[in-house]
Amino acid sequence: MEKFATTPFGGARLTARNFALRTDLERRQSRLRDGEGGTATGQTEKYRIIRALSEARTVWNLSDRAIAVLEALASFHHDRQLDGRAPIIVFPSNAELSLRARGMSPATLRRHLASLVEAGLILRRDSANGKRYCRRDDHGDIETAFGFDLAPLALRAEDILASAAMVRDAARRISRLRGEITLHLRDIAKTINAAFIEARAERGVGPWQGFAERLRDLSGRVQRNGTEEALSARRDALVRLRAEVETTYLDALTDDEMSASDRHSERHIQNSESELLFDKAGERVESGSDIGEPIAPERTSTGIALRDFLTLCPDIADYARGGVSRWQDVIAAAEVVRSMLGISPSAWAAARSAMGEIAAAIVMAAILQRSAAIRSPGGYLRNLTARAEQGRFLIAPMLKALR
Repeated sequence: MEKFATTPFGGARLTARNFALRTDLERRQSRLRDGEGGTATGQTEKYRIIRALSEARTVWNLSDRAIAVLEALASFHHDRQLDGRAPIIVFPSNAELSLRARGMSPATLRRHLASLVEAGLILRRDSANGKRYCRRDDHGDIETAFGFDLAPLALRAEDILASAAMVRDAARRISRLRGEITLHLRDIAKTINAAFIEARAERGVGPWQGFAERLRDLSGRVQRNGTEEALSARRDALVRLRAEVETTYLDALTDDEMSASDRHSERHIQNSESELLFDKAGERVESGSDIGEPIAPERTSTGIALRDFLTLCPDIADYARGGVSRWQDVIAAAEVVRSMLGISPSAWAAARSAMGEIAAAIVMAAILQRSAAIRSPGGYLRNLTARAEQGRFLIAPMLKALR
């Protein structure tokens, strides 16, 4: 018999939690051995699951030090694979476990081991006297062992991986929200600042001081540990404020100023019966042409070949995941660009409804191509949308200007 003289962490008392975990574990192991586990095999690579648990430790109510203790326990199992169909018992001494847990004190070890049992990731299998040890047969193989059973960790692998994926998805959503908030704060401030510089408040046009105070209330550092709910509420408030600010600013522009702004960005929308128009379905309508005239399929809904469009607006391809080989790729990339430019979902939806999917994507690509010259992409898109709703939207001059 090989025996490790240890002081048991938590004593030999079989707690209610440990008993419930053991009962559930034995039932699941029996089902797996009988082939009733479905797609689950009970096998998992131990360090993969520990890494996933590190990502999802808040979901499992575990600290980073508890994960360190679990990793130390797993290191005493020599195989990389954990097979949960049978007990996986490790029996390190207190001193050895403390050493592999970066010198953690016995009291701290006890606390984190208890949290791992509470989370249902390990199981205590104590001997009668509370010691951790094993008995070996004549061939040196382990016959009986008492210590910590890692089988629950293997059997919870799918749950752990799913929770890690959920945490990653939430982190991506939060990162996107933080980016949107930063863009909205920047662009709203630029528009309000421009209004003050241009003395529009002195002309009695627009409640700019009130806008500035509302922006101040929504400003401040975008915290990394902010909750998704709080960040969403802040983003939505900024979207509403931005829409008001941009609408008020555009309403304050005179006709001469609006025309000058359009010419400056090389996107002056001209009214010419000989140019291509887009109806609300995004279909091409050409004045003076024979409706029955054959049109190349590539040009039917756009008025421009895809390759020619990419020559004029090459930057949009940087936002397409697998490159651009069809108009659907342009539409998908335009959605990414919309978020990057800080254009609100409502403004984008209105543009798609008024112009059609493909035409709206072309406009978005054109705005991206000359974004440095456009003070307010969201306000500019809303202006084009309003013209499209009135049947005065012409896309050909915009594309010609890009040449």
